[in-house]
Amino acid sequence: MEANYQTVEDNPDVVVGLDIGTTKVVAVVGCRDKESGKIRILGYGRTESVGVVRGAVINLDKTAEAVRRAVAEASARSNVEIGEVYVGIAGQHIKSFRTEINYVRENREEVFTRHEIEELKRKMSRSKVKAGEKIIHVIPQTFEVDGVADILEDDVVGMVGSDVKVSFNIITADAGALRNIQRSVQMAGLDLCGFILEPLVSAEAVLDDNDKAAGVVLVDIGGGTTDVAIFKNSILCHTAVIPLAGNAITSDILVGCNILPKQAESLKVKFGSALPSENSDEQIVSIPGLTGRPAKEISLRQLAGIIGARVEEIFSSVAYEINDCECDLNRFIGGIVLTGGGSKLRHIDKVCEYLTQLDTRRGVPKEHITSDSPKELGDPIFATAIGLVIYGVRCEEENRVFHVEIEHDEDAERPVPEEEPVVEAAPGEEEPEPGAKDSKETKRSKRSGFTRIGRLGDYIVRWFGDDDDV
Repeated sequence: MEANYQTVEDNPDVVVGLDIGTTKVVAVVGCRDKESGKIRILGYGRTESVGVVRGAVINLDKTAEAVRRAVAEASARSNVEIGEVYVGIAGQHIKSFRTEINYVRENREEVFTRHEIEELKRKMSRSKVKAGEKIIHVIPQTFEVDGVADILEDDVVGMVGSDVKVSFNIITADAGALRNIQRSVQMAGLDLCGFILEPLVSAEAVLDDNDKAAGVVLVDIGGGTTDVAIFKNSILCHTAVIPLAGNAITSDILVGCNILPKQAESLKVKFGSALPSENSDEQIVSIPGLTGRPAKEISLRQLAGIIGARVEEIFSSVAYEINDCECDLNRFIGGIVLTGGGSKLRHIDKVCEYLTQLDTRRGVPKEHITSDSPKELGDPIFATAIGLVIYGVRCEEENRVFHVEIEHDEDAERPVPEEEPVVEAAPGEEEPEPGAKDSKETKRSKRSGFTRIGRLGDYIVRWFGDDDDV
C-alpha cells in the first residue's frame, strides 16, 4: 500500500532545513505547534557527507547524492513530499565587516515604519563588496536619531526624527561557494528557499532570548570548521569562521598514533578527552593491527595530549575573535555556549573556560522543540538543521519578502553612496502592503536574481538563477 504523502503546499506551515556539513548532511522537517508555540519535528534524515571540505562543496555529484538520500529519509519519516529547503551556509569564505551610513529624512515628524527600515536594509544589501563575493546578511546594529544614540531596531519603529545614523554588520560569502551549493540542491531535485548563516541558525536552536540579551558567545564546533557568533543586546554583532574543528583533531590522532582514519575517529569519540591531566598513563587502549601485525597500545593520557593541543589552538582563536569584537568580558553574562558534534568531547568545556575566562556550557537543541519530537534530535550535532527549521518557520510566519531583479552577472557591483537617502517607491509604483501575504506559488514564480527575506534581526539574501546561469 502506497504512503499517502502530503506536500509542503498542502501544509504551508511545514518547513524543511538542510544542513550540508563537512561530515554529515541532515534534513529536518518541522512546523509550529499551535498549542505550545514550539517547533514540532515531523521527521529527519541523516547521511554521511561526501564532496564537502571545510563547509565548501567541491564535488557537486557526490553532494547532490548525499542530499537526495538525507531528504528521501526525512520525507519517508515525516510523510511529507519535500520540494524546497532552507540551506545553511558556512565555510572559511564567510566574512563580516562593520559599516555606517548617515542620511536625512525628508519629514522629521513622520514616524519610522518597519517598511522604511526594510528598504534601508535592501539598499545596504546592494553595497559594494569585493569581486566574487555576495552579501548574504545585512544586520542592523544600532540607530542614532537626532543625537540619541544606541537605539535598537525594534525600538526605532514609531520614533520621529530627521538626522539618522545606522551601523550595520554586513556578512558576505564567496559567490562560487553559493553557486555550488545551489547547483547541488537543484541537482537533487529541490528548490532553494534561502541561504542562512549557520551560526545564526544554530543560535536559534540552542540559545534563548535571555542569553542573547545578556551577551553570549556561541561556538559551533563542526567537522571542518568552528563557527563563532557573538551576541550583544540580542543582536548578532560579530561572526567568524575558524578553519579548525573535529576533522583536524582526528587527523592529529591519525598521525600521532600512526593508525587508520576510522580508528582515529573511533578513538576520539569513545575515549577522547581535551585534558591530559584527567587521564592516567596506566589507562591503555588496544587498537587492532593490520593483517599479520600486532595490536597497537595507546595510553589515554597520550591521546588526550594530542587532542588537547588542537583544542587549545581552536579556543585560542575563539578568544582572539572575542577580543577582536572589542567588548568587555564582563558584558558577556551568558558566557560561552558550545554546540556541534565537537562540543561532545570530554572536558572541552573546561579548556574553553580556562582559555577564554568565560563561563562555558554545552548547548543542545531541546528547548525550542516539542517533547514528542524524536529524542535523538537532542544531540548538538542537529543544532544547525533544527535551527534552520526554526528560522524558516519564523520567515514564513512574518512573510516579509522582497523580490529584486538584478543582472545575472556574478561580478557585477552595485555601489550605493552612503549619503543616499532611503529609497521610496516612485509615483505609480506599488509598495508592498504591510503584512501582505504571498502564496508559496507566487514566491516561486518570482525566484530569479536575488530574493531577500527580512526581518528576524537581519536581511537574508537568497540567490537564485535560471538553470542556464548556474
